[in-house]
Amino acid sequence: MLGLLGHLRGHPRAHPSGDRRFAALTAAAVAAVLAALLPAAPAEAGARQQGWTGTWATAQHASYDPGTSEVTARIPVRVSAGGTSVRIRLTNEFTDQPVTIGHATVGRRASGSSVSGPRYLTFGGKRDVTIPAGGQAASDGVRIPVAARGDLVVSLYFPGRLTHVSQHWMGLQTVYWTPDGGGDHAGDADGDAFTKTDSTFPFLTGVDVRGGPARGSVVALGDSITDGAASTSDADRRWPDYLAGRLSSCTTPAGVLNEGISGNRITAGTDGNPSALERLERDVLSQPGARTVILFEGVNDLSWGGATGDQVIDGMKEIARRAHARGLRVIGATVVPYRGWGDWWTEAKEADRQKVNTFVRDGGVFDGYADFDKAVRDPDDPTRYAAAFDSGDHLHPNDTGMKAFADAVDLAGLGVARDCPSARVRLAPYRPDLQVGHPTEITATVTNTGPTEVTRVSSALRLPEGWSAQPERETGLGSLAPGARSAVTWRVTPAAGTAWGAYDIGVRSSYRQAGRVRHDADSVTADVTPVPSPVGPPYSTFATTDDAQYAQNGDQFALWAGGQDLSGWKDEKATIRLPDAVPASGAVSARVVSQTGSGPSAKAGIAVANDLTAPEKGGYAVLTMSKNYGVEFMTDSDGDGRLDTWAGGGASYHPAWLKLVRDGTAYTAYARTDTGAWQQIGTATVPSAATDEDGGALDAGMVAGAVNLNYPGQITTAVFDSFSTTDSFSTTD
Repeated sequence: MLGLLGHLRGHPRAHPSGDRRFAALTAAAVAAVLAALLPAAPAEAGARQQGWTGTWATAQHASYDPGTSEVTARIPVRVSAGGTSVRIRLTNEFTDQPVTIGHATVGRRASGSSVSGPRYLTFGGKRDVTIPAGGQAASDGVRIPVAARGDLVVSLYFPGRLTHVSQHWMGLQTVYWTPDGGGDHAGDADGDAFTKTDSTFPFLTGVDVRGGPARGSVVALGDSITDGAASTSDADRRWPDYLAGRLSSCTTPAGVLNEGISGNRITAGTDGNPSALERLERDVLSQPGARTVILFEGVNDLSWGGATGDQVIDGMKEIARRAHARGLRVIGATVVPYRGWGDWWTEAKEADRQKVNTFVRDGGVFDGYADFDKAVRDPDDPTRYAAAFDSGDHLHPNDTGMKAFADAVDLAGLGVARDCPSARVRLAPYRPDLQVGHPTEITATVTNTGPTEVTRVSSALRLPEGWSAQPERETGLGSLAPGARSAVTWRVTPAAGTAWGAYDIGVRSSYRQAGRVRHDADSVTADVTPVPSPVGPPYSTFATTDDAQYAQNGDQFALWAGGQDLSGWKDEKATIRLPDAVPASGAVSARVVSQTGSGPSAKAGIAVANDLTAPEKGGYAVLTMSKNYGVEFMTDSDGDGRLDTWAGGGASYHPAWLKLVRDGTAYTAYARTDTGAWQQIGTATVPSAATDEDGGALDAGMVAGAVNLNYPGQITTAVFDSFSTTDSFSTTD
């Protein structure tokens, strides 16, 4: 209901915009509107309105019609700097109609969509506020102690018909809504009324604090990389988030404001995506407490934007000039490599990128620079990301790459924080694979980035319960000189019986700096993966390929299989089967957790047949997921053992729930995500399915095939759980 149009989702060049185009307000007009809306004497603090510091921000840049009425939105935000009082800022910039907020609250997040002690917000002493088209509003302050890196929830109730939503579309954060007509639930502590979700930030453009130790904020002005594209959703793993974590450990910390917009450029903009120059006043210079801006743009200009290196440099100079004129420090960030991202890279564009980066490092315009290029590039091919930092699209970093960007920022050079920790610790590899009973090496590296020696350095791993870790040497170190690093490698072994899946491994280092004990921490996600093992009764295995292997771990199963195809004239697969499991009226279902290591047409899913070891005996049907073709429902219409009918399609997803329902000779296929409803994929009649006279029950099983006709030698690995058969065919369980 509240989502964006599908073509805006997930596209690195998406430039979402509203249904109409509106002329941008001049800086003077914005100031006039804001002055009219801001209270002269807020209820909480009177004349003490000065002194606010931005602790969270996002760049609104488009609008859409949600087609709903009487709804409440609940927006979780993770602040950067802490304080004792909070206010929010709202915008209605990209619209031609006013919007009324009938009731707004803010409170500390409890969990999910629930709030601990939501507090009413007022606007000039009033509970409601109407923001004109193109206008902005700021609430009065309210006393809520919030810690650095703490979670708040802002709730906004919209009375009547909500004609539009001014938004930041790539929130990477679950935002909760009541259903249409849900009414005012801004003051609810529980989140039961919020049954709809979205991932865009509506109307909210800033959260400010005061009364805390921060004395200013750092603004990250950027594009989709700063916006967090390809980082983990609902995890706050954008590079500004990691930078906020580093700054929060300083004795005098600083806020960090993320002003990234996907597809943003320095040299040009659109109505729904104003250029960095066009939005500089709004998103940087007018931010409360802004002291420093980190300019991290240019890759869109140089790759698909058609700009030259000189044009990007001219734009950077203008941004620096205007920021310096307002008293802000400006830190330039080098443009990252992007070879392999579509077909945008050329040698000429690479020369322009190098020219821009030389300017950033040596041009004398910036007050300092962060070498993001150096932080993530492949040493053997500097035109590309190093594999450890690449999300896979060769432009956007993964979570570890985001962390590398934040680590490349010199905290002292920002000129806003004081007495920051000198040493940091990082774990590698960034996504280790572990196997039960087999040790895997994981390394923690402590680096002293400060100007003085640190002493009594020690590191300790944090592991899931029952796991073991053996260090290769002592984990302590007497001292670490400026610029030096020290690494300790542990051999980590998961506990016996550990379920396959993802687990967090953490490290915490401590050291003495200038007579004080300081700390730093890091974590990685480790995948416990299967190794071939026996499959126990009542299950058995069967394969029509020579390379099949199997594993069972309680209710989890894994198959390794090659094979040229699993449809039509080929039937090459590996199967874990349960004989005579599906009665004449019954169903089989399974959850396909993952499928890796093979080509785009590889299939993994569930199957039924009179005899899965001999499909030519009839009753054969298969329901799988594949990367290229999404859900595929295939049946054998004439009993010759070949799958000759097909239904399905759509996008591939994992985990994927698959269900085959049998009613005599009629089969119906369903699929769903972990949180979605069952969707019918297709129905088919398979006349050769066994009847009651034949015994009636069909074999059921999990199947996988690599479809490596065009990818010789490839093996697919498929992991399943929750495999079951029933004598009913409900689609509500």
